[in-house]
Amino acid sequence: MKKPKKSNRKSFSKSVVFSLVFLVLGFIMAYSYSLSNANRETAEFTGGAFFEQEERYRKELIDQQERNKELKNELQEKQSEVQEYEKSFADGENRYTEYAEEAKELRRYLGLVPVQGSGLKVTLQDGDYDSNSVNPNDYIVHESHVFQVINELYISGAQAISINGQRIHGNSYIVCTGPVITVDGAQYPAPFVIEAIGEPEVLTASMELTGGIMDQLLSDNIIVTLDEGQVIKMAALLTES
Repeated sequence: MKKPKKSNRKSFSKSVVFSLVFLVLGFIMAYSYSLSNANRETAEFTGGAFFEQEERYRKELIDQQERNKELKNELQEKQSEVQEYEKSFADGENRYTEYAEEAKELRRYLGLVPVQGSGLKVTLQDGDYDSNSVNPNDYIVHESHVFQVINELYISGAQAISINGQRIHGNSYIVCTGPVITVDGAQYPAPFVIEAIGEPEVLTASMELTGGIMDQLLSDNIIVTLDEGQVIKMAALLTES
């Protein structure tokens, strides 16, 4: 009767061992399946998040490129506006310079400002007395001779002119009275010294043109002397009100 009891204990032990083995295997299989699902879900989540992040970055890049394009266009517009302002300012500055130069020339012409510079001195003297001449006016200097010289000098670019130190201006008048000439009410005897500020070479060349003013004066028996390269000073004739 003792042997059967021993056999029953062995069977029970085997059953317990197999049960434990199957339990452990089941636990391992369940854990492996759970881990596999978790890894798959994690992979799916990670891939989806990366795709969403990539799409978001791509959209931000496109938006930034569009913004950069807008800013570039705006910058070009501003640069064009600045160039227009600069051109307008330069034009205005040039006009202002021209106006200032014109005003300066006008003041100089009217005798409102003192002037100084190189130029030409023209001296007109009565011709030598000719006893055979019936009319003494044939060899004396007249206002027409003075006017001829003044006009020629102005045409040649003279900036200012004086007669015997008397500054000439836009409203000056010159009258011949016998052996003297009257300039703006002041009388001056011969010789008549006409000084002009300007380019000496140009003024001299204009006076010496063949058939020009100097030849005409010589044909009228007027003695003409040219002296260039001197520094000429002229005081202001008038004052601005």
